[in-house]
This record gives sequence, structure tokens and C-alpha cells, in this order.
Amino acid sequence: MSSFFQNKVVAITGGSEGIGKALIDLLIPMGAKIATCGRTYEKLYNLQMEYTNVMLHTVVADVSNEQDCKKFIDSTIKTFGGIDILINNAGMSMRALFKDSSVDVIKKLMDINFFGTVYCTKHALASLIERKGTVVGVSSIAGYRGLPGRSGYSASKFALQGWLESLRTELLEDGVNVMWVCPGFTASNIRFSALNNKGEATGESVMDEGKIMPAEECAKYILNAIEKKKRTMVLTFQGKQTIFLNKFFPSLADKLVHNFYYKKGKLVK
Repeated sequence: MSSFFQNKVVAITGGSEGIGKALIDLLIPMGAKIATCGRTYEKLYNLQMEYTNVMLHTVVADVSNEQDCKKFIDSTIKTFGGIDILINNAGMSMRALFKDSSVDVIKKLMDINFFGTVYCTKHALASLIERKGTVVGVSSIAGYRGLPGRSGYSASKFALQGWLESLRTELLEDGVNVMWVCPGFTASNIRFSALNNKGEATGESVMDEGKIMPAEECAKYILNAIEKKKRTMVLTFQGKQTIFLNKFFPSLADKLVHNFYYKKGKLVK
């Protein structure tokens, strides 16, 4: 068990389930001090009940709201004295063609996936600079390659990675490591909560959840990347292959991605 995270203050958005919850489950035995936020009080309460005798601080917050993000970050700093690692994990996906979708769906995804990271990072930045900490953005292959049926999701992840790259360059001399990780298809709630063309949660997954990476395995890779102060991390071979093809053979990538998501002219994934 690594001692790197011992007594580190780690703030994680969206920590009540999925990758965020898996990160907490790994970090607590390592001796980290955890703060997390989520939109649902009941889920955070259940998390608190699971860890009653450890340093776990929870806040009900919607990351698309800047004041909620400020409340989460300020209360974390007040509770623990600062922040060493900020993991911007909260996110939402979509599964709908742009031609059928309301523009509000795109805006909602940008507010959560992009601006949520901007808000939390902005309010935590002074503490992160003081402690020479780490900023992490949980991104996606959709941040490298636009995916059909996920136009708003892809836009938010492209924006996220461009912004994080800018921030990383700005902070090179401040000792803050800025990184983004791309898990690929991971067992989490993000597909069940993916928005349809009306901006409502679909409530179902079109993937075989048993054949994709468990959240716990993904969390291990993320923590390893943080400890090694990596710049980026793309987890799956499929993801690395997609990025390579999109860079050097973009027209071929168009066809392969289309064939992966469409069957008989219908979006199936």
C-alpha cells in the first residue's frame, strides 16, 4: 500500500458512486483525508454511514452551480486546512443525435462536465499552489475524438482537455501538476444517467456492463497516475488505438467510429 496519500487532503467531486466512490474506497485505507460532494443527500448519507470513523467530509452540491462549488471547496479547506489533490470526477453523458436534441442538452453537459471543473479548480487553486498539489480532470476518449450521439459530451471533454492543458502550462513554475485521465468504458452510473434528446436521464445502459472495466480497477490506475505525476493517461487499448487512428488516419477513424456506434443506420451505442 502506497504511503504517498497518507494525510493528503483529496477533494473528489461526484464521490457517492462509480469511479468517485471507488477512489474513496481505495484512498481511505491509505490514510488520506477525503472530501467529496454529490447532488443527492441520501447517497452521501449512506457513504458517511459506511465510513463513520474516518476523515470523510461530504457536501451536497451541484457542480454546475458555482456557489455550490465554492461551498464545497471552502468547507473542505476549513475542515482540513487545505487541499493537496483535486479530482474533478463529476460528469454526465448523453445518448441522442444532435438533430433530434434540444440545445439545452448541450448546455447542461457543458455546465457539469466543463464549468464544474473550472469552478472547483478556481476556488481550490490558491490552496493547491500553496501545497504544490495536483489537479485531475476525468475526461474521455470523447475529448480526443468526437463521438456520434455524444456531440455535447464530446464538446465538453474537448473543452475540458484544452482548458487543463492551458492551466498545466500556466502552472509549470508553481509546482502544481495538472493532468487528465481517459478511462474508456467503465462500470459506473454515467451511462444510466446519460441524457436523451429532451435532457432527461435515459435510465438504462446500452453496454454490456459485465464486459467493461470495473470502477475499482479504473480508480487504481488514476491513483497510480497521480502518484507518478503523469500528464495524461489513456487506459484502454481501444482508446489508444482510436486516438492514433484519429491523428494519422482521420477518414478511416470516421468510418470505424461510425460502424462501432451504428448498426443498419441506427445509433445503437
